[in-house]
Amino acid sequence: MAKKVALVTAFTSVAEIHRRTLESLFRGTIELQCYSYDRVNINSPIDADLFVISIYQIYLNLRPFIPKDAKVIIISNTITEEQYRQVAALPPGKSVLLVNYSVEMTLDTIALFLRLGLNQVEWVPCYPGTTMLPQLETAVTPGEPRHVPAFVKQVIDIGDRVIDAKTVIDLASGLGLERLLKEDRFVEYFQSIRTSPDSVTSLFDRTNILESQLSSLLDVMDDGIIIIENNGKVYACNRKAGDVLDAQGDLVGREAADLIPGIPFDRVMAGQLEVDYTLVKINSRDISIKVVPVIVGRKTRGALAIINKFEEKERSQHRLRSQLLGKGHRARYTFDHILSRDEDFIELKNLARKKAKSDASVLIIGETGTGKELFAHAIHNASRRKEWQFVTVNCAALPESLLESELFGYEEGAFTGARRGGKPGLFELAHQGTIFLDEIGEMDLNLQTRLLRVLESREVMRIGGDSMIHIDIRIIAATNQDLWKLVEKGKFRRDLYYRLNVLPIQVPPLRERKDDILFILEHLKLKMGVDLAMTAETAALLVAYPWHGNVRELKNCVEYLAYLDKRTIEARDLAPILKWPDAEPRGEAPGLAGFLEATGVERDHCTFILECLYANHQNRLRSGRRSLVHAAQQQDRFLTEAQIRKALVQAEKFGYVHLSHGRGGTTITAEGIDALKQLRGPR
Repeated sequence: MAKKVALVTAFTSVAEIHRRTLESLFRGTIELQCYSYDRVNINSPIDADLFVISIYQIYLNLRPFIPKDAKVIIISNTITEEQYRQVAALPPGKSVLLVNYSVEMTLDTIALFLRLGLNQVEWVPCYPGTTMLPQLETAVTPGEPRHVPAFVKQVIDIGDRVIDAKTVIDLASGLGLERLLKEDRFVEYFQSIRTSPDSVTSLFDRTNILESQLSSLLDVMDDGIIIIENNGKVYACNRKAGDVLDAQGDLVGREAADLIPGIPFDRVMAGQLEVDYTLVKINSRDISIKVVPVIVGRKTRGALAIINKFEEKERSQHRLRSQLLGKGHRARYTFDHILSRDEDFIELKNLARKKAKSDASVLIIGETGTGKELFAHAIHNASRRKEWQFVTVNCAALPESLLESELFGYEEGAFTGARRGGKPGLFELAHQGTIFLDEIGEMDLNLQTRLLRVLESREVMRIGGDSMIHIDIRIIAATNQDLWKLVEKGKFRRDLYYRLNVLPIQVPPLRERKDDILFILEHLKLKMGVDLAMTAETAALLVAYPWHGNVRELKNCVEYLAYLDKRTIEARDLAPILKWPDAEPRGEAPGLAGFLEATGVERDHCTFILECLYANHQNRLRSGRRSLVHAAQQQDRFLTEAQIRKALVQAEKFGYVHLSHGRGGTTITAEGIDALKQLRGPR
């Protein structure tokens, strides 16, 4: 008599796909009844031996109408080998939209792709109602192209997902139809779909598939799989197992204890004990292994060993962990991104390249805007750790308590507001890679003590935890402060200073690299798509300027000049953006108050006029009234040419400027520079 199976889905289209699959596999052995919420609202009990439900939320709604003795299976989806190949063909490093009809199904599909190792791209979830989406060129969708945004140029519709092997096996087991799993149609179906690693134990425990059929299934796995008989000999294995063990010849029939020494297979099978992931050394390789006893009818029938090269598994786990945290912790820059024509600076870059080969701590010292973070990225990318995480932490951006929880992580319930299940810290995330501690001089002394312990022991303990977690990281720190002065003042630990200052790198300011100013400026123009020229006087003024904000200030200057919408930049155009350093403030010079009163304009406007004259004076230039009017307009100052003429006449009377006849222009005198310094000081 056919078993009654109720298939319940959200949409009729999904039900139709699953119906065809189940009927083709189980044929006349089941009586399938399909229900879809887009057509009918279920509000009465359903008579069935087993319920197959598409998503858990439907089960919650349906639970009052399921008989107490009925079995329930929630469908686990996967994709076919062809669908897998379509997604795997995406070029690595891109960001791609993953489009589905709801947030749950979108995230479920992304999780499936990650389980199957399809993590060569960064998946960006997209579903109806999503806002602030990045304008990406490519989207992948499992049969929901109608929800793809209009701006997407390439839409890859892989078609609907399919039922995975574990669900099929659970269904056969729940109906007492395990014998059907030997049939060719089941084996062919399993071979046509992509099987996730966590399905292997179910495949072995619940089926009696012939050896050749089982081998075909095992060979689709990314893990090395070894099936061991209760006499301790290898019954079956996949190709990956031979690769992991680097074993010569066929493994079948050989003693498992000889292949993997140190694993007590006899005790595993005698005591029905599971050996969780353990590291063993085989042929000079670190191999992670997990052994699970296979128990049938309370008797041990054998064991299943899951083996992997530790380094491969560790790298895969780090990629997944980074994606789960929603952050792309990777270094974006190399030494090629650090531009210079200065010989001393080029020598510094070469020295930094050599230091990158070491695992010792690096301390990068330099003013704000000199490119300390670029050096940190480049050092990581030139090191042996370049394939691992590069985690950046700004020690000045977070308060002490929050910075501590970010760095060290915490256990569930460690403090009020702690995330359920706890959270790994950034030190853990940086395992095998590099952690960059920017603005290290701002770190609190208490936190410095914990950081010192990490540097000494290479172990961390989460907040609220009771066990140490081993980490293998390289630390790069950066500061714009004199750490040694902080040590002398008791604001920075002396022992931590010595631990960090193993390989120091002093990044010089831009004003000490005169040859680089115009060179970097041209690169910034090209990068921003700015088409402008400069007079010789303008170029000379830019080279003479001290650039206390370094490359960051130079970038701001280029952006400002671009917004002027001028083809040729003159020296007077720089007056509003370049801020020359002030001298030590003194009391106001005699007669300054009389000058301000005589001009008839505001003090701030007088200061502005002298500022422009002083900027041109630095490059031995003269200023005309019209150029001053133009400069005032650029800063939205309401100064007429008549007001400027009167101010200049009065300034000459007080000895602050020298006026030339005709086109000679105006120059500021030493007395005028002194008056400007007083105007800049306290009023």
